[in-house]
Amino acid sequence: MEFKLHNGSGNLCCKSCGRQDKQLNTYDWLADIPGNTEESDMVEVQFKNTRKGYFRNSNKIPLEKGDIVAVEATPGHDIGVVTLTGRLVPLQMRKANIKSEADIKRIYRKAKQVDMDKYNEAKAREHSTMIRARQIALDLNLNMKIGDVEYQGDGNKAIFYYIADERVDFRQLIKVLAEAFHVRIEMKQIGARQEAGRIGGIGPCGRELCCATWMTSFVSVSTSAARFQDISLNPQKLAGQCAKLKCCLNYEVDCYVEAQKRLPSKEIELETQDGVFYFFKADILNNQITYSTDKNIPANLITISGKRAFEIIGMNKKGIKPENLLEETHRSEPKKPVDLLEQESLTRFDRNRKSKNGGDGNSGNGNAVTNGSRNRKKKKNAGNRPQGEGQPAAKQQQEPPRQQGDGKRQQGDEKRPQRNNNRKRPHNNKPKNQGDKPAQNDKPAQE
Repeated sequence: MEFKLHNGSGNLCCKSCGRQDKQLNTYDWLADIPGNTEESDMVEVQFKNTRKGYFRNSNKIPLEKGDIVAVEATPGHDIGVVTLTGRLVPLQMRKANIKSEADIKRIYRKAKQVDMDKYNEAKAREHSTMIRARQIALDLNLNMKIGDVEYQGDGNKAIFYYIADERVDFRQLIKVLAEAFHVRIEMKQIGARQEAGRIGGIGPCGRELCCATWMTSFVSVSTSAARFQDISLNPQKLAGQCAKLKCCLNYEVDCYVEAQKRLPSKEIELETQDGVFYFFKADILNNQITYSTDKNIPANLITISGKRAFEIIGMNKKGIKPENLLEETHRSEPKKPVDLLEQESLTRFDRNRKSKNGGDGNSGNGNAVTNGSRNRKKKKNAGNRPQGEGQPAAKQQQEPPRQQGDGKRQQGDEKRPQRNNNRKRPHNNKPKNQGDKPAQNDKPAQE
């Protein structure tokens, strides 16, 4: 049997990615397996907002993802979209802690045009109902905020989602709403994070809010999560769109708690021969601690590793005071800054070539070659200087006989000073001064 995509561009079906909304997504990774839909008669159906339910397909209706169905409700029926079928539905029910099969309702049929007309008519009244319900709650002096209204598919029932910090007695509100809208009223309390997930938005990280994309369960966030990560307790930066602490504070707190076990306590003081050092700050993930000589202000800051801090604490317990906080390796080899652009430099291979030409430590004449190249550079610079500049007086007195000997040689020396070492020099009978030493590459004059 050959399975093809709905758009006819491949050999596998695309039922895994159906039309789903935001954080209610469930990827059906078993959709390509033949006979998957017949494995279970349970179907997952999604409604407006973050509401979805599980229903039994007792009539064996052939259903696929994206089909609009009419399901059983109390009272009447509701309209929803099929989002998951097959053997993954029982696993999702177990995840949602749905154990009693008596609470599972059944699917009536696929939605007809008459059902869709009633559904669209009921949805059109939701916004006006929400505005009027807010005014009624304000007239009754109830400390609550009605965030959204959801009508059932047949229009016989309305669910009012509200937010309240305290417990609210809305018995009188239900009576007024039932008389005003002539429907069955159901009040459902939601949290500030759930409201932010329904509305959606962009977070300070530049991405869509987590509560609006993938989060389904909200765990309480406390300020201790910010303390463990050494984040400043600034309410303007720690609060999210819902005016509560950001959910992302809980993402990395376990990693920070584990890393803090490799650091000493902040209350411990380190004693050295230079003085007493107090805790100033810590880089938890890099296992680095900065100490100061003053308790209140940063003074003479020294950064050491957590291992070195434990060593000093152990020495202080034995009554030993080290000379300094830093280790010997740190004092002799300062840390070099890492240049990320250096690896993209065009001359990064020239350095290795120069070191090879200069000689390695294994060759015996490496130092001689290096000294020879230095002398060539010195003589090249000396040839470009004007005569008599930068030379000692005793050497200037010895040079005139050689300069007067051959004028052509003088011109050649100016143009090609690097060949001075290979030319023969006239014999000079004058004794050399003890202060002047011949260069290593200068050959002795032939007698």
